[in-house]
Amino acid sequence: MAEARIVDTRERILDAGERLFMVHGYDGTSMRQITSEAAVNLAAVNYHFGSKESLMQEVFRRRLGWLNSERISLLNKLEAESEGKPLKPSQIVDAFFGTLLGIAADESRGGMTFLRLLGRTLTEPSEFIRAVLMDEYAEVLERYKQALFRALPDVPKAEIVWRFHFMLGATSYAIAGTDALRVITDWQIEAEDSTDRLDRLLPRLMSFLLGGLRAPLPQFESVTVDGK
Repeated sequence: MAEARIVDTRERILDAGERLFMVHGYDGTSMRQITSEAAVNLAAVNYHFGSKESLMQEVFRRRLGWLNSERISLLNKLEAESEGKPLKPSQIVDAFFGTLLGIAADESRGGMTFLRLLGRTLTEPSEFIRAVLMDEYAEVLERYKQALFRALPDVPKAEIVWRFHFMLGATSYAIAGTDALRVITDWQIEAEDSTDRLDRLLPRLMSFLLGGLRAPLPQFESVTVDGK
């Protein structure tokens, strides 16, 4: 019973931190807000996590651990079914980004709260969160990068890396919410087209990502070195 209470307290703190970091950002969230939201005292937060920084790290680890494991499992399944042939780019993009967006409909995995927190953090990362994300993403990014290299043999590897980078940025911005879009562009978005409508966001984003991945290669001007 005591062990169950400890687990429950830890999860309540993580849930509270996740919600508050999503709304206010890391710097804008105080330990007092977290303890109030989780209905615990500061000693409980210190016991389970030690600091606000460690709490933020665990908020990401408990979600990204499952997410990236799921991405690896799905890629393994697709590659096994392909019997040694390269996957289609659409399969790779859907496995990586579709799995992420699928979290939105699953509150047990964080739902839209975690998606928006991830989007916000990726667009304004602090140094220690960048290190956490690099550690969590290292294996999955390498696997998906190699899959894209095989799927697009005629595209230079550097171009694939750049395009995947752009795809990550576009997805981060999309899941961060529509407020930034309204502020920056002053475009009015109808309720049915908001990011809460995943039935529209997912196909819209996937179409955009695949279009960018398959876009014509850029043409660069020749660069001379030392006047030669």
